[in-house]
Amino acid sequence: MRISIIIPAHNEASYLSACLNSFVAQTHTPDEVIVVDDNSSDATFKIASDYSEKFNWIKVLQRKSVDEHVPGKKVVDTFNFGLKHTSDHDLIGKFDADIILPPNYFETMLNHFQSNWKLGMCSGLLYIKKGEDWVYENIADKNHIRGPIKLYHKACFNKIEGLRQGVGWDTVDVLLSKYHDFETLTDSSLPVRHLRPTGHGYSTKNYQVKGEALYKMRYGLVLTKMAALKMAWQTNNMLLYFQILKGYFKAVFSQVPRFVTKEEGAFIRKQRLTGIWKKLRKYLYFLPNNSSR
Repeated sequence: MRISIIIPAHNEASYLSACLNSFVAQTHTPDEVIVVDDNSSDATFKIASDYSEKFNWIKVLQRKSVDEHVPGKKVVDTFNFGLKHTSDHDLIGKFDADIILPPNYFETMLNHFQSNWKLGMCSGLLYIKKGEDWVYENIADKNHIRGPIKLYHKACFNKIEGLRQGVGWDTVDVLLSKYHDFETLTDSSLPVRHLRPTGHGYSTKNYQVKGEALYKMRYGLVLTKMAALKMAWQTNNMLLYFQILKGYFKAVFSQVPRFVTKEEGAFIRKQRLTGIWKKLRKYLYFLPNNSSR
């Protein structure tokens, strides 16, 4: 299986060398890694170019875009720019420039894809630095394939029609892969170091965009409220609950285009509600009154 990896990078000079070193150190290196420098004002392009000169499977592209930070859309647009320049591949990856992979990452990924023909997406788990320790970045369930380390089988990627251009793209792709009967897998034996925690630099406006994304994924009001409450709790900021709902209702009144069809939306709601019910049952089972079961 041929592996092509695209790394969208905007002002990643502080992290890029460590990231690319982890690619170089792989027991099975990808067939190509394409670093797309998206309008950087630091040394990102130079660092990537230095690696490209040393390793012929590392390529560098430059993309000119607006300086404005556009959550979700900008990184997907940069990825799609790189996608146009990929060689023939069986597995396609969208990876961030601020991660450090364990040395056996792609060797293990290949084993998973080769042993399961229904596997559509696969990844390790993200860990962040807290004090002297690396701990799981607990903003998503451990069975969710996170945005910085997305690896798709080409058949799955084509079936879901690529990545949606906006916040929520790294959730809707997992749900759509399941809709099309592909399996997803996260391997807990592959800890990936995330050098810059998710949400760094998030503003109030960004959280309103999250509410818009929930509308685009056809969550409906009940699920949107649940998701907003979870995000607010994780960030320990209840004001974000109202910002997310504000973004959702703005999208409702503006009738912004959806990410998914009605049929796909119904499947997504069913998937989400089933997951919530399973967690609730597990929680109730382990309450003190049930401890003797």
